[in-house]
Amino acid sequence: MSDLEKAARDAVDAADNAEMVRQIAALLAAQQLANAQQQPAAPAPAPAHRPVGLYVAAGIGGAVALSFLAMAAALLAAAIAVGAVATTVCVLVLRSVWQDMQRGR
Repeated sequence: MSDLEKAARDAVDAADNAEMVRQIAALLAAQQLANAQQQPAAPAPAPAHRPVGLYVAAGIGGAVALSFLAMAAALLAAAIAVGAVATTVCVLVLRSVWQDMQRGR
């Protein structure tokens, strides 16, 4: 076999290899395209699960705090009313004493 025959055979082999590489590349591209079209859409993420107990505890704590505040407001209103009555009685008594002093009794 001469060098020329070897070179010719290598050229034919190289051409066959190049054609085979092109066919393989075309097959891979077709498979990737088919896979991209067939892939289902990703499922929606599940909603975050938050513990309910924390919210229940906060609600109960808020209700208790509001009831204590309501009781404190009622107690304050009662104390102001008692103070107003006591002040009124004191002023009336002092006025009566003042009038008695003015009359000379």
